[in-house]
Amino acid sequence: MDSTVRGTIEMTAAMAILGTIGWFVVMSGEPIMDVVFWRCAFGAITLLIICAALGLLRGRVSLRIVAIAALGGAAIVINWLLLFSSFSHASISIATAVYNTQPFMLVGFGALFFSERLTMTKLAWLGIAFAGMLLIVQASPEVSPNTGSVGTDYFTGIAMALGAAFFWAVAAIVTKKLRGTPPHLIALIQVSVGVVMLAPFANFSHLPADAWSWSMLATLGVVHTGLMYILMYGAIQKLPTHLQGSLSFIYPVVAILVDVVAFGHRLHPAQIVGAAAILVAAAGMNLGWRLWRSKIPAESLQAIE
Repeated sequence: MDSTVRGTIEMTAAMAILGTIGWFVVMSGEPIMDVVFWRCAFGAITLLIICAALGLLRGRVSLRIVAIAALGGAAIVINWLLLFSSFSHASISIATAVYNTQPFMLVGFGALFFSERLTMTKLAWLGIAFAGMLLIVQASPEVSPNTGSVGTDYFTGIAMALGAAFFWAVAAIVTKKLRGTPPHLIALIQVSVGVVMLAPFANFSHLPADAWSWSMLATLGVVHTGLMYILMYGAIQKLPTHLQGSLSFIYPVVAILVDVVAFGHRLHPAQIVGAAAILVAAAGMNLGWRLWRSKIPAESLQAIE
């Protein structure tokens, strides 16, 4: 099988798996702190086995790698806590759409800390995403009663999703410092940090009492963490950047479909337009779409003549 085709299948599977994560979080019926702890615990066991099988634990782990990956791990854990908490406030659909403002967080960090230039095209995509955010916010139950019930505290959910996007961007910036380090090893360190961070807050006195809850938590760790990382990083090694970016938008589409089919959440038209604006703007930012043609300098025209 052609490597590009195989990579496309792997990336599609990884994003589809990621898109179902909200269903497993909600159906586990466990407090979010415990959900994230057990995701990290089951994920750490899975990734430890994978890294050992691939020989990634032999002489590759230095104090520098552990320290940087641990910092990124702390950001990832906070990201999960905020994102999963946002589901019960603003619905999986809205939270996922807002969460996809991640590329703009990265652009902001690049401009602030790495002196990266903000082009007019990037600013335009940012403006479109911001307009989409305004549409989502103004369509909240508190402002527009006709939207129906989409959560107990809509604005809190949106703020949590934005916070999750912010900490994802922090983790992405930190992880850039680990170029050349096997991604499975980085993921193992990150989820291990999550276990240590959350162990003092996990409710061990009231563990899940039924096999269903345990199966939900185990799936989040084994499938949505271990397997998903294997598929995603395997695909990244095989696919060009533009194709990776295109396929990554399977995640929010699947998440929205799951929210509609499994939980019956119906978005207000303004929310649909707002979510679409954010996703299109994020796609434009990731894939380098241009909103207008660059003007040819006069000197170039003279040279052609």
